[in-house]
Amino acid sequence: MSKLTLRLEAYEKDARQLIAAAQALADERGNTEVEPLHLLCRLVEGVESVQDAVRRAGVDPTDVLVEAEAEVRKLPRSGGSVSYLSPRTLDLLTRADGESSRDGTKVSVSHLLVATAQETTGPVRRVLRAVGLSAPILRAAASSGGASYATKGNNKRGSEPQGDPLDLYGRDLTHLASQGAFDPVVGRDAELRRILQVLARRQENNPLLVGEAGVGRTSIVRALAMRMSKGDVPKMLKDKRLIALELGSLVAGAKLRGQLEERMRALLDAVRDSGGEVILVVPDLAALVDDRGPSGAADLFGVGLSRGEVRAIGIATTDGMRKAFEANKSLSRRFVPIPVEPPTLDEAVAVMRGVVARFEMAHGVRIADPALVAAVNFARRYVPSVQLPKSAIDLIDEAAARVRVEMESVPAELDAMERRVERLKIEAASLEDDTDADSIETRARIEAEIQELTPKVEEDRARWNGALSRMGEVRNLKEELAAVQREYDQARGAEDHGKAGELRFGTIPLLEKKLAEAEKKAGTASAEDEDLVRDRVVEADVADVVAATTGVPVQRMLEGEAEKLLQMEDRLQERVIGQGDAVVAVSKAVRRGRVGLRDPRRPIGSFLFLGPTGVGKTELAKALAEFLFDDEHSLTRLDMSEFMEKHMVARLLGSPPGYVDSEEGGYLTEAVRARPYSVVLFDEMEKAHPDVFNILLQVLDDGRLTDSRGRLAHFSDTVVIMTSNVGGHVILDHEGDDEELREKLNMELHKSFRPEFLNRIDDTVIFDRLSREDLRGIVEIQLRGLAKLLVDKRVEIEVSDKAKDQLVDLGYEPAFGARPLKRVILKHLQDPLAEALLRGGYQPGDTVEVDCDENDDFTFVRKSPE
Repeated sequence: MSKLTLRLEAYEKDARQLIAAAQALADERGNTEVEPLHLLCRLVEGVESVQDAVRRAGVDPTDVLVEAEAEVRKLPRSGGSVSYLSPRTLDLLTRADGESSRDGTKVSVSHLLVATAQETTGPVRRVLRAVGLSAPILRAAASSGGASYATKGNNKRGSEPQGDPLDLYGRDLTHLASQGAFDPVVGRDAELRRILQVLARRQENNPLLVGEAGVGRTSIVRALAMRMSKGDVPKMLKDKRLIALELGSLVAGAKLRGQLEERMRALLDAVRDSGGEVILVVPDLAALVDDRGPSGAADLFGVGLSRGEVRAIGIATTDGMRKAFEANKSLSRRFVPIPVEPPTLDEAVAVMRGVVARFEMAHGVRIADPALVAAVNFARRYVPSVQLPKSAIDLIDEAAARVRVEMESVPAELDAMERRVERLKIEAASLEDDTDADSIETRARIEAEIQELTPKVEEDRARWNGALSRMGEVRNLKEELAAVQREYDQARGAEDHGKAGELRFGTIPLLEKKLAEAEKKAGTASAEDEDLVRDRVVEADVADVVAATTGVPVQRMLEGEAEKLLQMEDRLQERVIGQGDAVVAVSKAVRRGRVGLRDPRRPIGSFLFLGPTGVGKTELAKALAEFLFDDEHSLTRLDMSEFMEKHMVARLLGSPPGYVDSEEGGYLTEAVRARPYSVVLFDEMEKAHPDVFNILLQVLDDGRLTDSRGRLAHFSDTVVIMTSNVGGHVILDHEGDDEELREKLNMELHKSFRPEFLNRIDDTVIFDRLSREDLRGIVEIQLRGLAKLLVDKRVEIEVSDKAKDQLVDLGYEPAFGARPLKRVILKHLQDPLAEALLRGGYQPGDTVEVDCDENDDFTFVRKSPE
């Protein structure tokens, strides 16, 4: 009490007297502690402005006092006469102090009233609930009373939002669905039926949709809302409403924890008072129970679920569900998780076909079906960070927007002609005053060109405006027809048969006839008009959007799959020299997988590359990644020398929960989840710990892995390559035929790897040692790379055949493959060029001619453009 006495200087006189009166009431009744209930009694009994505020809230102050008196009688008594402030009262005064600090004033009676009403449990809460009062109501009533009650600071702060909490902090999804605000939902019937089953349970009837962002969890809830708006649900859900919690509205403007709790309590009270009519939808369960979120509100929400007063549908990711259940363990007993897996390619295409009409109407364009299929395929391959179907919908949306912008902009050819005419007119005007023969002749030529171009510009402008007008008429009629269809559905739902019949047999057929005529008129446009205004979204438009995002060339995305696979060997051998057998073996396996002659759950192909160092094993993996997935960065490389110890193997799947880095996920699983279309390279497998092979057994057999957080990574769209130097000495020393070599290598493999591992590999690919002829081809590749490095300096390099042969002689070491050749080029070509460039020996435009003299030393001759 002494500590509080020191702080009473921050209270206004009336507030200090009120606290003293509450203590006197506790002494009078023989209570051991001063409770918030004593303060409420003195507020309502002795302060006229508080009584006025209660009346403005629609409650008789006498009713409050009667309820308070009944609660005071229940408080424990003692024989002493000295009462101390209870911990609950200390918390109340702290809240009042916070209210005053925010206003920049001393603690007043108004602050004490609001802080008292913010009690979330205990006698005060029971009293206010019995008479229908709450902190938001009292704050609003006090603020509307003016200066007679509210302090100057209170007037500055304003009041809590007034109105139905369901409208203030939620969105009525059922009402929005009845207005046609949502896109149609295709599929997901199994998930919808499971939601209905969980909602029909007697206990624990709260479904939780769990899945990655973008897979369609929110769409499933919207589909349920659309069914409920049409009455296409079981009897127990008819006349029910889905209200989605708006967490942003709940938190906005609430600076104290008590305000958040009061808002959530008001919302939950409204749900409970609806008599089961309202089902609450929580769009992000993890955000509600997060440490940085409104934790008090989350506790109230959990209590409402546990008592069965609230029914809810939750939405969360796998990680979000885990975090929510760890933060509030009781929630795990209230919700029934329903997994929502990403759709297959065929299901995603079906979803796209279901929503395409909305996008056509919104953008005023036509979307070809091949563009929808391309959007799904491109999204799966090139936009792995977002799940289907959202990634495909985003692509088709932007592609349609791209065509719309082009359609509503002046065509490039017309724009160029108009600007040409404008420029010619300026030139002609500048020559008006010149009387010399050349100027007159030039002016006559310019005016002749103007006269030639002007009619064509006017004609193209008229055709463009006409095409735009026809397309605009079609779009307007489609929008009008869709609005009338929604009006008809609403009239039919409201059983307004007169209006529904008028729309069905009068307005709708008339609009459909007008639309057919407008589409026919627009469809008879000439090919020239189509060149001016293109309103059709095709595959190339989707590819342009992907190319702008990822940098993958459009022609690669649109390249025919069959033609591309048939040319696979030639394309790979442009980068990998001297390994024809290995390239052929890999190409056959990939083609076999691409046409579907494989287990769809397993990887596209799994290979073990054997051979000495430097012969092209890793280079073939990079070339394969670029060929299959159009991007060399689609290669995930794991060096097995980093996984030689048992404790390091856990990093492939992620550390177990509770460890410091358990949130980061596993190297292998996260890489495949981020890039499901990729080549996974395990380098130097002979160095890996035996536990790595146990993990790979599941990858090669089932095509899936579960990480430490319970999330699946699918390998069905990957190519798994393992390299090893086992048997490298056998390949270098072997002189016999291929069958003998393979037998020797099989013996070496069985010494190093377990039979069950070798049995799951599609093919073991043997890389031969490199010959001098092979090195000559590698020299050409390396020199092309060197020439690309010199492009920025605008310097070209020409290497003679003699110099190339000398590079081969210096870099030929069969035991080390092509790597010594790189060092030779670095030492004998790149280092001298770098020094010469730094000294200014070569200028932009120069050509460097590299040759060898009679002593086989490299010579550099500068050849200038002059």
